[in-house]
Amino acid sequence: MPKTILVVDDKANVRTLVRDYLTEQGFHVSVADNGQNALYAARHDKPDLILLDIMMPEMDGYEFIRAYRRESETPIILLTARLEESDKVIGLELGADDYITKPFGMRELAARINTVLRRAGKTHTPSTVLRAADIVLDHETHAVTVSDKDVRLTPSEFDLLAILMAAPGRVYTRMELLDALQGTSFEGIARTIDQHIRNLRLKIEVDPSEPRYIETVFGVGYRFAGK
Repeated sequence: MPKTILVVDDKANVRTLVRDYLTEQGFHVSVADNGQNALYAARHDKPDLILLDIMMPEMDGYEFIRAYRRESETPIILLTARLEESDKVIGLELGADDYITKPFGMRELAARINTVLRRAGKTHTPSTVLRAADIVLDHETHAVTVSDKDVRLTPSEFDLLAILMAAPGRVYTRMELLDALQGTSFEGIARTIDQHIRNLRLKIEVDPSEPRYIETVFGVGYRFAGK
């Protein structure tokens, strides 16, 4: 069954271009021209991934993420014409999985989509369940519990936690984690990992300012401590 992609952009030419290309690549594509209509489309079509413009009328991309993340962890890739790093970080803070800057090439867009979809849908036969400290991560069901309490993670947060939990004590650089998540760095910035780590700590740590599970190794990167 083909994967469904929801393309959200207020410019008709962008929607048409992306829709036609992704349809040729074998995806089922639905479109929306603003955040309000995107919420309706997402609830109705239940997409496997959302391509989301930031600057839109009525409800912009940031507002859409705030609303949609209350009900779904569907992967979101931002389509942004903004060049400021802070704008991209805001999207990641709110729960986006990745971003691509306009103008972008169709082949790069498809590669980003396929990478994120693989992360969201991949299954693991060996070591399906990871246990470290009081965290249990199940690859097959994409479930995480901390102290027996369910925690909802985005695909990026889930994969990042899995990487760290699989090798407790090992220090990963930001670029190693970025490559592991994206498959290739593309235009990725190290701060992308910092933001995913910050979001992850907010969800799994009792006190994110004094993390118990994910430690920062200053000047290097991160490791799973699980003290």
